[in-house]
Amino acid sequence: MSDEAAQERPGLLELALTFNKIALASFGGGLSAWSREIVVVERKWMTEEEFLSALTICRILPGANQINLAVFVGVKFRGIAGAVVSCLGLIFVPLLIVLAMGWFYFAYSKVPAMKDVLHGVTPAAVAMTFAMAIKTGQKCLRAPMAIALFVAIFVLSAILRMPLLAALAICGPVAFWWGWPRKPREPA
Repeated sequence: MSDEAAQERPGLLELALTFNKIALASFGGGLSAWSREIVVVERKWMTEEEFLSALTICRILPGANQINLAVFVGVKFRGIAGAVVSCLGLIFVPLLIVLAMGWFYFAYSKVPAMKDVLHGVTPAAVAMTFAMAIKTGQKCLRAPMAIALFVAIFVLSAILRMPLLAALAICGPVAFWWGWPRKPREPA
């Protein structure tokens, strides 16, 4: 936990409202980008490195990445209650919006303008993902091995369309080996 985060431990209501803000700001996609923007940049609850480590863990574990991240952040600051309110903040209002939009979509799905609207929202979600990759890549892709692992995972998953677990089975052991702390060698 960063020094500033240790000094300003958010309350339950603040956790819920923050994750609600993340959910509503990322309408159309880009939850990871908004989570980073709000948790790291705006609130300063985590450092860039802490956030990337947490997000990596959340992506490897089963379940929705952002729910896992809400649990992670909630537990970090307020234990089980923090996890519960962070998750509720993340899903409650969006659930109501999706239910309303689902009804609206099925009621008006035959209207051609509806398809045009949905096609227009897609590029924004893709752009948010790329923006996060660029911002976080500038911070953590400095070593040649980190760049090589990034390229390998990108090629395996995005170009070769390999399932995530298979790509992780290939690159994960190398990443663990490379990132594992080693004792400094003592002079002979």
